[in-house]
Amino acid sequence: MYMINITDMKKSRYVIMLILFGIISANYSCKKSYLQSPQTGTLSPELLQTKPGVDGLLIGAYSALRGVEADGQAFGGADSWQASPDNWVYGGVAGGDAHKGSNAGDQDPIAAIAVFSPIPSNPFFNTKWVADYEGITRCNNVIKAATKTPGYSATDLANILGQARFLRGHYYFDLKKMFNNVPWIDETTTDLVQPNTTDIWPKIEADFQYAYANLPATQTDVGRANKWAAGSYLGKAFMFEHKYAEAKAVFDPVITQGQTSNGLAYALVAKFHDNFNADTKNNSETVFAIQSIANSDPGGITQANDGDRLNYPYGTTSPFDCCSFYQPTLDLANHFRTNPATGLPYLDDFDTHAIKTDEGLQSSDSFTPDAGTIDPRLDWTVGRRGIPYLDWGLHPGNDWIRDQRFSGPYSPIKHVYTQAEQNTNGDQHSWGPGTGVDYSIIRFADVLLLAAEAEAQLGNLTQAETYVNMVRNRAANPQGFVYTYLDNNNPTNGVSNTPAANYFIMPYPDGNFAGQGQAYALKAIYYERQVELAMEGHRFFDLVRWGIADVALNAFFQYEGPITTDIPNGHFTKGRNEYYPIPQGQIDLMIKSGKTVLVQNPGYH
Repeated sequence: MYMINITDMKKSRYVIMLILFGIISANYSCKKSYLQSPQTGTLSPELLQTKPGVDGLLIGAYSALRGVEADGQAFGGADSWQASPDNWVYGGVAGGDAHKGSNAGDQDPIAAIAVFSPIPSNPFFNTKWVADYEGITRCNNVIKAATKTPGYSATDLANILGQARFLRGHYYFDLKKMFNNVPWIDETTTDLVQPNTTDIWPKIEADFQYAYANLPATQTDVGRANKWAAGSYLGKAFMFEHKYAEAKAVFDPVITQGQTSNGLAYALVAKFHDNFNADTKNNSETVFAIQSIANSDPGGITQANDGDRLNYPYGTTSPFDCCSFYQPTLDLANHFRTNPATGLPYLDDFDTHAIKTDEGLQSSDSFTPDAGTIDPRLDWTVGRRGIPYLDWGLHPGNDWIRDQRFSGPYSPIKHVYTQAEQNTNGDQHSWGPGTGVDYSIIRFADVLLLAAEAEAQLGNLTQAETYVNMVRNRAANPQGFVYTYLDNNNPTNGVSNTPAANYFIMPYPDGNFAGQGQAYALKAIYYERQVELAMEGHRFFDLVRWGIADVALNAFFQYEGPITTDIPNGHFTKGRNEYYPIPQGQIDLMIKSGKTVLVQNPGYH
C-alpha cells in the first residue's frame, strides 16, 4: 500500500482510507488483461462521486506505483519483483549495470532478458504490462469520478485532475519506454479493445502539460505530485523524443524555481547517500518518489519496497534473509575509476583501468582493496570486499555472494537499510526483506543531467558543463565519503575521519566542454548519468534513446562475458532489442471480429 503522507498526524487516516479505497479501486478496475470491460457486480461509480470517494480513488492510483497489490503480489497474482517500479530487471540488468545474480536456474525469465533473447511469453513482460495498466485504469477512474462530483472549486478540481493525469502520464511513459507500441485507454474510452499502432507520445505530453499547468507548487501531503514534478517529467518525455529545445524551455524554470511537494527549493543534498536513506528521504533532491514505510503490516511487507526483496547480500554470513540478486557488474564498477592526475573519468578505456576485485577468492583468503583513485559514489553503489557496507561491517566478499563465479563479487547498496535502523526502516515480515527506503522516480541530479544533455545537444556547452559539474562537485564533497569504522567489530559505533578508499574526483575544468566539442561533451554527460544514477533502473532506457545500445551493450558482453558464467552468449540486436516484445497473453486477449488488434514488435514474431 502506498502512503501519501508519512507524518504521524495523518498516517492513521490515510492507512484507513487506503485500505478501504485501494480495495474499492481494485474491484472497480479491470482484472485480467486490464483492457477488458469492468466485471459485473463491482461498486457503482456513482457511490464514489463524493470528495472522500475521489480522494480514496486517487490514493489508490498512487498505490499502484508500487506495482503490487495489498497481498504483496504483483497485480494479477505474479511475483512482486516482476513489476518492481525501479525497473531493476528491465533497466538495470538489461542495461549492464547489474547481473541477474543468485545462481543458475533461479528466476530464469530474467536470464533471458539479461542476454537479450526474450520471448513474448516471458511472464515478466505480462506482469509489467498488467501493473502499468492497473495504474492507468485507476487514474481514469479518478478523472471520471472527479468530473462528476459536485462541490469542488475550480482550483481543487484542477489539482485532483492534475495529479491523476501526472500519474497516468507516468504509467504510459513506463509502458512506452518498455514496449514502444501500446494502446491508449483514457477516461473517454468505451471500447477497451484498442490497437497499438498509434504513437502515444503526444498524449503523454498532454497529460504532463496539463499537470504542469494546473498542479500547485506545493502539496499538503508528502509524496503527492506537484507542478515541478510534472515539469520535470514533461522535460524527460521531451528528451526521449529528442525535442531538446522544448526540454530546455521546461528545465530552465524547474532548475531555477522548482521545489519539492513539501516546499524545499530543489538542490542537491550534501551527502550523496542521503538520497537512499530512509531517515533522510523527501529531501531537497526529491522530485518525485514512491513512498515506502516499513513494519506497518505484520503479515508482510506490503507498504515497504517489496519489489527489491530479492536484492540483498545473501550467503553463509549475510545478515539479510534473501537472495543475492541484482549484483553490480565489474564493468559498472570500473566506470568509477578516476584519473589520478585530473580526477576525471576514463571516458573511453575505463575497463583497462579495472577496479581490483576478489573474484575467485574465498572470504578466508587474504585480500587488499584497490588502492587507486576512485569516484566515492562507487562505495555508495557497489558493495565490495574490504570496504564498509553501510554500517553492517566490512563487506566480506564471497560469504555474502550466492555464486560468485556465476555473477561476480559485488552486492547492491542503494535500496538497503542500515543496521542501526533495521528495526525501524528494515522490514522482515516476509521471507524476503522490505525497506522503508523510497525509490525516486526522478531526483534533482537526474534533472540536472537531462538539462545538461539538452544544452549540449543545442550547442550550449558551457551551460552543459555547469550542470555536470554541479553533480560532480557534490560527489567530491568529503562530507559524503565512506569512512572506515571506529571499531570493525562494532560498526554501528560510528566512523573515523579516514576515507575507506582513495577517493579523488574533480569537476571538468572551465571551458573543457567548449574546447573539446559537442561529441566529447555528450560522451561526458552520458558517462556521468551512468555513475550518478547507477542501479536506479535508468541505464537501458538511456542507451536506447541515445541510439548507442548495440555498441555499448555488445562491448559490455565482450568484456564481462568471459569473467562470469551467466552471460557468455549475450548479444544485443539493433532494430529488435530496443524494445521488449508485446506480451503474448495480451495479444491473445485483445480480439475483435475474430482478429487480434495488437501488433507484435519487430523481431519477435
